[in-house]
Amino acid sequence: MRYEILGPLRVVDERGESSISARKIEMLLAVLVVRANRAVTHDQLITEIWGEDPPRRVTAGLHVYVSHLRKFLSRPGRTGNPIVTCTPGYMLRLGDDELDAEVFLRLVREGRECVAQGRDDRACEFLEESLALWRGPVLADMQCGALLDGFVTWLTETRLECAELLVDAQLRLGRHREIIGRLYSLVAENPLRESFRRQLMLALYRSERTADALKVYQSARRALNDELGLDPCRSLQDLQRQILAADRQLDLCTA
Repeated sequence: MRYEILGPLRVVDERGESSISARKIEMLLAVLVVRANRAVTHDQLITEIWGEDPPRRVTAGLHVYVSHLRKFLSRPGRTGNPIVTCTPGYMLRLGDDELDAEVFLRLVREGRECVAQGRDDRACEFLEESLALWRGPVLADMQCGALLDGFVTWLTETRLECAELLVDAQLRLGRHREIIGRLYSLVAENPLRESFRRQLMLALYRSERTADALKVYQSARRALNDELGLDPCRSLQDLQRQILAADRQLDLCTA
């Protein structure tokens, strides 16, 4: 069985995909999945599902939801249930099951290691494979409490870091022309993330599109000034000056 949270929450097995329509039970599964193999206390689950104003019989309600979730995860011929009771709450035991977020993080680690070893071709393979696991935002369309929200923020940031690592590796390999379209999309999705604008400027410059590279800088300056009252960061300013000077070192820099 495979738990997937890199997009809408779903469970995949040999019978296909399945999901939970009841919002609170879905949230219960989400919390247990992101904390897989670790105990989650009753209080943590109650706060995540009901917030700061739970109903009077909330403990009984939690037990009912756990019972429904166990039925949802039960499979013919499978001994035991992945949801186990433990002090002081519940835990989802992965066992031989798979979690797409763990696969993603493992591939990112392997990609980082290849980058450190100077194996950019292999790094690109790992990083591209990791990003291909995403079907949309983490736990898409789910109203998250503090615990889930923190996890979603962390994993989303890791995805952006992965995208940066991949583009840097592709630039070092001379793949600047083929990544321009993807970089425009990344800039549009993350307008205040200057690293993507820096990468796009460099890719455009190396593709003999100097004017377009300088337009990206001007767009960054407007966006940062309008939103935050700031100028572009030093690395972006330095890159603009190098482009204006047609600095030959840009052809050899490591992004």
